[in-house]
Amino acid sequence: MLTYEIPLVPGPTSVPQAVREAYFCDFGSGDMEEECFRLYAGLEAKLRQILKTRNTIAVMTGEGMLALWAAMKSCLRPGDRVLSVATGPFGHSIAEMAKGLGAKVRVMGFGEDEVADPDAVARVIATYRPRMLTAVHCETPAGTLNPVAELGAAGKRYGVELFYVDAVASAAGAPLDVDGWGIDLALVGSQKCLSGLPDLAMVAISDAAWAAIESLDYAGYDALKPWRRVAETKYFPYTPSWHALTAIDRACAIVLEEGMDAVIRRHDEAARLCRRRAQELGLKLYPRREAFCSPTVTALRVPEGLPWHELDRRLRARGMAVGGSWEKLAGRVFRIGHMGHQARVELVARGMDALADALKNP
Repeated sequence: MLTYEIPLVPGPTSVPQAVREAYFCDFGSGDMEEECFRLYAGLEAKLRQILKTRNTIAVMTGEGMLALWAAMKSCLRPGDRVLSVATGPFGHSIAEMAKGLGAKVRVMGFGEDEVADPDAVARVIATYRPRMLTAVHCETPAGTLNPVAELGAAGKRYGVELFYVDAVASAAGAPLDVDGWGIDLALVGSQKCLSGLPDLAMVAISDAAWAAIESLDYAGYDALKPWRRVAETKYFPYTPSWHALTAIDRACAIVLEEGMDAVIRRHDEAARLCRRRAQELGLKLYPRREAFCSPTVTALRVPEGLPWHELDRRLRARGMAVGGSWEKLAGRVFRIGHMGHQARVELVARGMDALADALKNP
């Protein structure tokens, strides 16, 4: 398998050695051992600190998209009104998910090089009166960070029952306050800023969301309801991945040992360096304004005269892996992922040196 000396992809991120070592241990049966339930309870406590919430957190075996589907299928009924704020591919995908479940969905789209306007969203909420408001915190294909705090305030002001937020690429990398921002369903994956393996999906669930879940009583494999009292009842709805739980518990411990303020500052410093160096090289940020940029990923316009496939080849030849983009942004945008273990100024500096050379030399 190919590996790169300068890993700067926007997820899955590089995994620290301590996290890998925690994964590759031998364990007993995860649905029978008391130790596994203590591990789960301890992990939930760590995630509460990272996400700034007192809510119950379901930790499910599966990639981050599982969290998005589980939260929606566990709460939405056909005919429910949903307002989906969309500033990129993930925002539009969430709207399509809700439509597929029979919800009445109104999409409030903004340019993919912009972020949402909370005042404009509030005006639509006031007249449309949705049951659920959805938003993506970090829209990774475009490298933008939406004003989720302000969107949450607008939703609560007009009585929105459920605020659903994709925080997969922002949790533990950008400021996030689940309780303070009124987020009812905060969706997280293990493979981004936590720098775990891509095998766990987490959902922080408010009391309002639990009421909706209990009322709907969805019973699919991806249902959230069975996760409400796992630590209390010592019963998992299906065989858990003890290995994955142990690894992400170690990853969360690493984050908390550093301290959330320091972690956020480290991401900000890495992002600022990346953007400054890119602009010095004559590259253009994809977001229309630098203030819209995410601290976890920088999206840059592919330079004229150098197709993305050729730039990607040159970077890989220099030991650097970054990401392209997709849908309308495919071939037009490339992305540098300074998130999690990769959010280090020394790594970003090496990456920008490699990028500078790749722009000049085949």
